[in-house]
Amino acid sequence: MSEIEIRVVRFDAPVAQQLIQAALADLGARYGGSGDETPVDATEFEPPDGAFLVAYLAGEPVGCGGWRSHGADTAELKRMYTAPAARGRGVARTVLAAVERSAREQGRKRVVLECGDKQPEAIAMYRSAGYERIPNFGFYKDAEGCVSFGRTL
Repeated sequence: MSEIEIRVVRFDAPVAQQLIQAALADLGARYGGSGDETPVDATEFEPPDGAFLVAYLAGEPVGCGGWRSHGADTAELKRMYTAPAARGRGVARTVLAAVERSAREQGRKRVVLECGDKQPEAIAMYRSAGYERIPNFGFYKDAEGCVSFGRTL
Protein backbone atom coordinates (compact mmCIF):
# COMPACT_ATOMS: atom_id res chain seq x y z
CA MET A 1 0.00 0.00 0.00
CA SER A 2 1.29 3.46 -0.86
CA GLU A 3 2.00 5.90 1.92
CA ILE A 4 -0.55 8.66 2.44
CA GLU A 5 0.96 12.13 2.34
CA ILE A 6 -0.85 15.03 4.00
CA ARG A 7 -0.27 18.60 2.83
CA VAL A 8 -1.66 21.81 4.28
CA VAL A 9 -3.20 23.90 1.50
CA ARG A 10 -5.37 26.98 1.25
CA PHE A 11 -9.10 26.25 1.29
CA ASP A 12 -9.45 28.14 -1.99
CA ALA A 13 -6.53 26.35 -3.71
CA PRO A 14 -7.58 24.56 -6.91
CA VAL A 15 -6.78 21.09 -5.52
CA ALA A 16 -8.86 21.79 -2.41
CA GLN A 17 -11.76 23.15 -4.43
CA GLN A 18 -11.71 20.11 -6.73
CA LEU A 19 -12.02 17.77 -3.74
CA ILE A 20 -14.62 19.98 -2.03
CA GLN A 21 -16.76 19.96 -5.18
CA ALA A 22 -16.55 16.17 -5.26
CA ALA A 23 -17.54 16.07 -1.57
CA LEU A 24 -20.53 18.33 -2.20
CA ALA A 25 -21.59 16.20 -5.18
CA ASP A 26 -21.44 13.10 -2.96
CA LEU A 27 -23.56 14.84 -0.31
CA GLY A 28 -25.95 16.09 -2.98
CA ALA A 29 -26.46 12.52 -4.21
CA ARG A 30 -27.26 11.43 -0.64
CA TYR A 31 -29.38 14.37 0.48
CA GLY A 32 -30.35 16.32 -2.63
CA GLY A 33 -29.62 19.93 -3.51
CA SER A 34 -26.08 21.26 -3.45
CA GLY A 35 -25.08 18.85 -0.69
CA ASP A 36 -24.28 21.38 2.02
CA GLU A 37 -25.56 24.93 2.37
CA THR A 38 -23.45 25.72 5.45
CA PRO A 39 -21.86 29.16 5.05
CA VAL A 40 -18.11 28.68 4.68
CA ASP A 41 -15.48 31.35 4.10
CA ALA A 42 -12.02 30.34 2.90
CA THR A 43 -10.40 32.67 5.43
CA GLU A 44 -11.86 30.58 8.29
CA PHE A 45 -9.37 27.84 7.39
CA GLU A 46 -6.25 29.97 7.77
CA PRO A 47 -3.91 29.46 10.73
CA PRO A 48 -4.12 30.02 13.61
CA ASP A 49 -7.92 29.86 13.40
CA GLY A 50 -8.15 26.86 11.10
CA ALA A 51 -6.43 24.75 8.50
CA PHE A 52 -7.26 22.72 5.40
CA LEU A 53 -5.47 19.51 4.52
CA VAL A 54 -5.29 17.37 1.39
CA ALA A 55 -4.32 13.70 1.34
CA TYR A 56 -2.23 12.34 -1.52
CA LEU A 57 -1.84 8.69 -2.44
CA ALA A 58 0.80 7.88 -5.08
CA GLY A 59 1.02 11.60 -5.80
CA GLU A 60 -2.70 12.00 -6.52
CA PRO A 61 -5.06 14.07 -4.33
CA VAL A 62 -7.58 11.61 -2.89
CA GLY A 63 -9.02 13.19 0.23
CA CYS A 64 -9.41 16.31 2.31
CA GLY A 65 -10.62 17.79 5.54
CA GLY A 66 -10.25 20.93 7.52
CA TRP A 67 -11.11 22.71 10.71
CA ARG A 68 -12.26 26.16 11.64
CA SER A 69 -12.65 27.78 15.04
CA HIS A 70 -15.87 27.08 16.91
CA GLY A 71 -15.28 29.17 19.99
CA ALA A 72 -12.03 29.78 21.82
CA ASP A 73 -10.95 26.19 22.43
CA THR A 74 -13.01 24.15 19.97
CA ALA A 75 -12.42 23.24 16.34
CA GLU A 76 -15.21 22.36 13.91
CA LEU A 77 -14.37 19.65 11.40
CA LYS A 78 -15.51 20.50 7.86
CA ARG A 79 -15.35 19.09 4.35
CA MET A 80 -14.05 15.60 5.16
CA TYR A 81 -13.97 13.58 1.98
CA THR A 82 -12.25 10.59 0.41
CA ALA A 83 -12.49 9.87 -3.31
CA PRO A 84 -14.37 6.60 -3.97
CA ALA A 85 -11.33 4.91 -5.56
CA ALA A 86 -9.27 5.52 -2.40
CA ARG A 87 -11.85 4.46 0.18
CA GLY A 88 -10.97 1.63 2.54
CA ARG A 89 -7.26 2.51 2.48
CA GLY A 90 -7.02 4.62 5.63
CA VAL A 91 -7.21 8.01 3.93
CA ALA A 92 -10.06 9.39 6.04
CA ARG A 93 -8.51 8.22 9.31
CA THR A 94 -5.18 9.75 8.31
CA VAL A 95 -6.83 13.07 7.41
CA LEU A 96 -8.86 13.04 10.63
CA ALA A 97 -5.72 12.45 12.73
CA ALA A 98 -3.90 15.25 10.90
CA VAL A 99 -6.82 17.66 11.37
CA GLU A 100 -6.94 16.83 15.08
CA ARG A 101 -3.19 17.31 15.42
CA SER A 102 -3.38 20.68 13.63
CA ALA A 103 -6.22 21.86 15.86
CA ARG A 104 -4.42 20.69 19.00
CA GLU A 105 -1.24 22.52 17.90
CA GLN A 106 -3.30 25.72 17.69
CA GLY A 107 -4.60 25.27 21.23
CA ARG A 108 -7.93 23.61 20.54
CA LYS A 109 -9.06 21.12 23.15
CA ARG A 110 -12.10 19.68 21.40
CA VAL A 111 -13.35 18.87 17.91
CA VAL A 112 -17.03 18.94 16.93
CA LEU A 113 -18.72 18.04 13.67
CA GLU A 114 -22.07 17.82 11.96
CA CYS A 115 -22.90 14.78 9.88
CA GLY A 116 -26.02 13.33 8.31
CA ASP A 117 -27.71 10.03 8.97
CA LYS A 118 -27.23 9.00 5.32
CA GLN A 119 -23.46 8.74 5.86
CA PRO A 120 -23.19 5.48 7.82
CA GLU A 121 -19.54 4.92 6.88
CA ALA A 122 -18.58 8.36 8.21
CA ILE A 123 -20.59 7.86 11.40
CA ALA A 124 -18.91 4.48 11.97
CA MET A 125 -15.46 6.01 11.47
CA TYR A 126 -16.12 8.91 13.83
CA ARG A 127 -17.45 6.58 16.52
CA SER A 128 -14.47 4.24 16.18
CA ALA A 129 -12.17 7.29 16.47
CA GLY A 130 -13.69 8.18 19.85
CA TYR A 131 -16.33 10.69 18.84
CA GLU A 132 -19.56 10.72 20.83
CA ARG A 133 -22.98 12.16 20.04
CA ILE A 134 -23.48 15.73 21.21
CA PRO A 135 -26.47 18.07 20.90
CA ASN A 136 -26.87 19.24 17.32
CA PHE A 137 -25.38 22.65 16.51
CA GLY A 138 -24.65 24.81 13.53
CA PHE A 139 -26.45 25.33 10.26
CA TYR A 140 -28.30 22.00 10.28
CA LYS A 141 -29.01 21.74 14.03
CA ASP A 142 -32.76 21.58 13.47
CA ALA A 143 -32.65 19.53 10.27
CA GLU A 144 -34.08 16.04 10.20
CA GLY A 145 -31.28 13.49 10.03
CA CYS A 146 -28.56 15.77 11.44
CA VAL A 147 -26.24 14.03 13.88
CA SER A 148 -23.46 15.87 15.67
CA PHE A 149 -20.38 14.44 17.32
CA GLY A 150 -17.59 15.72 19.53
CA ARG A 151 -14.30 14.50 20.93
CA THR A 152 -11.87 15.88 23.47
CA LEU A 153 -8.35 16.09 22.05
